[in-house]
Amino acid sequence: MAKAKIDEQLILVKLSDTSLAFAEGAEDIRGRKVFDSNHEEIGEVNDLFIDQKEEKARFLEVASGGFLGLGSDKFLIPVDAITSISNDEVRIHKTREHVAGAPTYSPELVDQRFVTNMYNYYGYGPYWEKGYVYPPFPNYPPML
Repeated sequence: MAKAKIDEQLILVKLSDTSLAFAEGAEDIRGRKVFDSNHEEIGEVNDLFIDQKEEKARFLEVASGGFLGLGSDKFLIPVDAITSISNDEVRIHKTREHVAGAPTYSPELVDQRFVTNMYNYYGYGPYWEKGYVYPPFPNYPPML
């Protein structure tokens, strides 16, 4: 199971490694294509990293390239970067190049330093810092 211990109370896990489920099936965005701010496809939402304490999604795990998940690159993108969600797509406000330049992701190395670096790279403060406001995931305005 991919876990990240942030401190004694905060642990990130892949949604697929838990028994948790969304109250509404339509809120589960796994399998949807991810597009950047230039409307270019980045990949597909492979999984979600959630924190077990608050049971909130914190990162999208996006798979890009490969065939049937084999040989694909995986990127973590904070849910804060989402600008809209439809039945088939998730859009973020960063470019493909920005996502590709993010800190290298390995499920075994998702620790506090990595998570802090990811939030900083994308321009957000970490969710455990005072004043953090959770984005309206998954209730984003519909795409036009």
